[in-house]
This record gives sequence, C-alpha cells and structure tokens, in this order.
Amino acid sequence: MYVSARCDYALRALLTLASDGVPRTAEELASRQHLPVSYLEATLLDLRRAGIVASRRGPTGGYRFRRDPATVTPADVMRALEGPLAEVRGLRPEAATYEDAAEPLQRLWVALRASLRTVLEGVTLAELAAGELPDALAALVADPDAWRSR
Repeated sequence: MYVSARCDYALRALLTLASDGVPRTAEELASRQHLPVSYLEATLLDLRRAGIVASRRGPTGGYRFRRDPATVTPADVMRALEGPLAEVRGLRPEAATYEDAAEPLQRLWVALRASLRTVLEGVTLAELAAGELPDALAALVADPDAWRSR
C-alpha cells in the first residue's frame, strides 16, 4: 500500500491538532511538523470540505476539529483526501472481475481491503495522539516480523 505525502502530512497535522486540543493555524501546524505550509493549507481545505476540520479567522482563529477526534480514523482522513482505500485499476475490489485461473484475484483484493479497514478503522486520531494503540493493532506491531522489510 502506498501512503501519499498528502495523507501523511494531513495525519501529522491532525495528530498535532488533537494532542494540543486548541485551534492552530496552518502555519503553526506546518512549523510543528516541518511541512510545507502552502501544501498543508490546500490539504486542510480539503479536510474542511470533508467535514473533518473547521476553520475560523481572527486572532483566536485557526483550524479545529469539527468532529471529535475520538470518532475520526486514519481511514476517514485517507478517504477524504484520496478516495477509496483499495482500488484495482480504478475499480472497487468487488467490481473487478476476472476469468478462468485469475478468478481468485477478486477475493484477494476484497481481503486486502478488509485488512486495510481493520487497521485504518481500528484506531482513532485521539488514541494515536495519546500514543495508544488498541490491543489488536498493538499485537501486530509487537510481531518482530512486522518490522522486517521484504
């Protein structure tokens, strides 16, 4: 799975926002995470359109969560910015059709999407900002094989 810079930057900014608990400007969020501010501003605008954050101008302005970070998952952010978590040639896995010996591929892609959902919907931004992982995800990370590149 490829995680775009856009999703990575958005999650980094949102975790900063969740850990602070107060509105922050795009400049503050970018500075804290060493991100390009103009790129982050465009990303935050998309997150605002998706209803994840809200913004306010003025001396006490900045970005804040529109939804409680305890209800927002990385999957929500990634879908808002990039679309479905798993696609095959631009199709959702259940819509990809195969013939003959390749027929099992559809089930493989559906299983892949289910696996992504388990991880990306299995933790909230509030939990991540607090440095917590649910037990199921912590068990995945605790497996030494998870850390090996292949």
